[in-house]
Amino acid sequence: MQALLKLSKAVDWLNAQVGKYVIWLILASTVISAINAVVRKVFDVSSNAYLEIQWYLFAASFLLAAAYTLLNGEHVKIDVIYGRLSKRGQTWIDVLGFTFFLLPFCSAVLWFSVPFFLKGFHSNEMSSNAGGLIRWPVYMMLPLGFGLLWLQGISELIKRIAFLMGLIEDPTHKKVAKTAEEELAEDLRKLAEEKAAKAKAA
Repeated sequence: MQALLKLSKAVDWLNAQVGKYVIWLILASTVISAINAVVRKVFDVSSNAYLEIQWYLFAASFLLAAAYTLLNGEHVKIDVIYGRLSKRGQTWIDVLGFTFFLLPFCSAVLWFSVPFFLKGFHSNEMSSNAGGLIRWPVYMMLPLGFGLLWLQGISELIKRIAFLMGLIEDPTHKKVAKTAEEELAEDLRKLAEEKAAKAKAA
């Protein structure tokens, strides 16, 4: 079981890193949207590529952050029954949910999405819209996102079983930490301070 817990810790670290940087895709999508709106209004120039890259970035952020969301227990849950159960009861529901719903669903999506991505990649499929983008990068987000979610599902299952066995503390207990938005704001502040320091030194 200790080897499985080490695997779980490695998966948690991987998805924590992915979630930490995926938020920048939201910022990029927002900036591109704003630039596109300004250019279209001021210069009366636009392209489907600007719209499609926004969709690609949003799809990537949504799919890649799904595992990070599960890691932090922020996924949607129906608490009508779940919230009234003991911690062990809730854990058993999680075990059954991961085993019979999440993991099979992710496996099915991977089964169909990998050939779909490979077909688009080998054919170099392009968007049918004028000025559109190549399609395989966004197709790749399906197997990548659901692959990460599958791994996180395995990790969560390992932790729930270890908890039921009395090997670890409650894995759903949230430690007070900075939100992704707070981390992004802090990163932006640090970048601004570094830029100001360089400008002052020059």
